[in-house]
Amino acid sequence: MSRTEAGGYRERLLAAAVSCLRDKGYARTTARDLVAASGTNLASIGYHFGGKDALLNEAIIGCFERWTERVEEEIFGSAPGSPRELLERAMVALVDVFEEMRPQLVVCVEGFPAALREDALRDKLAGAYARARQAGVEMLRRAGAGLGPDSPVTAEALVSVLIAISDGLMLQWLLDPASTPDARQVVDALAALSAFAG
Repeated sequence: MSRTEAGGYRERLLAAAVSCLRDKGYARTTARDLVAASGTNLASIGYHFGGKDALLNEAIIGCFERWTERVEEEIFGSAPGSPRELLERAMVALVDVFEEMRPQLVVCVEGFPAALREDALRDKLAGAYARARQAGVEMLRRAGAGLGPDSPVTAEALVSVLIAISDGLMLQWLLDPASTPDARQVVDALAALSAFAG
């Protein structure tokens, strides 16, 4: 297999894995499904990923990591703003994209139950969340929104809470899109909650 062909197979397999995860789910996707969807062969799965589960795991992690990159692009793609404006941009990239990103959301959600039973996927997802938290902390620093030494919360905790809000809203949206708040409502709700915590 040539180098170009090999690279093409890997990308085709990853795209097929995303499609199969979205349409059939983690447990019901077979190696033959992946081969049919990618136009490759069974040996290419082992050659590039070591096996079907490793390929599916890589596809799930890829969806998480592309989403993190998208959030950073949204926050810093225009002129700097106030901390609230930056938070609104982050929420737009985390929440207001659900309709557009529905296939990727399904893939992300498919990863959670599988990770409860498969150590390798659980470790990969934990690593993806760790990288997302670190990226969020770096975004806070880059935005000049560092938390002072007297802050009752660390940057890591703040980013973890924002990720939890996004994950929770993602699940709500997949079940009931009409009842899920948009980015501006989320930011307004956070501001209202601060009055209780203040």
